[in-house]
Amino acid sequence: MEIVTIGLFIILGIYAIFIIRLVLGFDKVKTFESPKLTPKTAFSIIIPFRNEEKNLPNLLKSIANLNYPHQLIEIIMVDDFSTDKSERICIQWRINNDDIDTTLLENLRLSHSPKKDAIARAMPIAKHDWIVTTDADCTVNKNWLLTLDNYIQQNNPEMIVGAVAYKTKNNWFHRFQQLDLLSLQGTTIGSFGIGKPFMCNGANFAYTKKLFLALDGFNGNNKIAGGDDVFLLQKAVQNQANKVHYLKNTASIVKTKSENDLFQFFMQRVRWAGKTTSYQNGYAKFLAVIVLLMNLSLVIGFGLWLVNCFNLKLLLAAFLIKYVVDYLLLYKTNNYLLKGKFLFPLASSLLYPFYSSLVGIYSLFGSFTWKGRTFKK
Repeated sequence: MEIVTIGLFIILGIYAIFIIRLVLGFDKVKTFESPKLTPKTAFSIIIPFRNEEKNLPNLLKSIANLNYPHQLIEIIMVDDFSTDKSERICIQWRINNDDIDTTLLENLRLSHSPKKDAIARAMPIAKHDWIVTTDADCTVNKNWLLTLDNYIQQNNPEMIVGAVAYKTKNNWFHRFQQLDLLSLQGTTIGSFGIGKPFMCNGANFAYTKKLFLALDGFNGNNKIAGGDDVFLLQKAVQNQANKVHYLKNTASIVKTKSENDLFQFFMQRVRWAGKTTSYQNGYAKFLAVIVLLMNLSLVIGFGLWLVNCFNLKLLLAAFLIKYVVDYLLLYKTNNYLLKGKFLFPLASSLLYPFYSSLVGIYSLFGSFTWKGRTFKK
């Protein structure tokens, strides 16, 4: 038991150092105050989709309501062989919004990653240098592009990472998903603050076409089902780190839908976690390993306690230290993303080590299903 205890607290110490660094890094990313400059940047918004008839109307409505000159917006929707009414919805929207330049394409499957194929399909016909990607189950703030434009005018970046938050119902399952996403978003912001960015979300991601071509697009990782966002980010950080920025402004936050189905939620998280084994960033890989080991250590400690082989007080002490450290990052992230009442998420935190360990281990070996397709490791 002594060896297990020492191992647990060594892992806890390393974990706490990493998370505290992210907490300190979070505050180093300053909030961008939009100077309300006259819009100048032209954007090509790429929207890959598959069977999104329930979600596309909300996204397209939010785009139509953007507080941005429509002549500076181009929409490229790429249909990944939908079998529902998604295509019809896009065609009807294009007819009703003819003041916005809109193109509807059918995806060309050239790799193991449908989303990368969709973006690569749209890239040659994109008319503008600034590419923005979002997902069909999202909605965007009316000042989303205006904030991006003002940031570009003031800071001259080549790639911009933005935040994503869930639209949730008032139930525990949705709140758990929100908590999980908060941890990912907090890690994203904190990593930018300490100069080690490695994570982003393709639902709110912008970069220049010039940079995309200079990085040779998705070549090198197109055998991996996901990662149209993080692998491109990591490529950019390796080559032009000073041109990769995080935009911290509440008007730039994109809202997305949480899952209602437990299996689909698990598959989504497996898909996300599966990308970590292919990270080229050493810091990101080490952090992923430490997070998995930390959660797995608590699960093992709990199992040993059940068979009277571990001290409960030591296990509770380790859990409470992790809980406090995590809470510091979650609290800051919640204040930025949601600005709502944030309760101590004790029940979710008790479950989280089991959930995180299961997702992490399964993602190393198991396949996952997404949008009616099965993807293997």
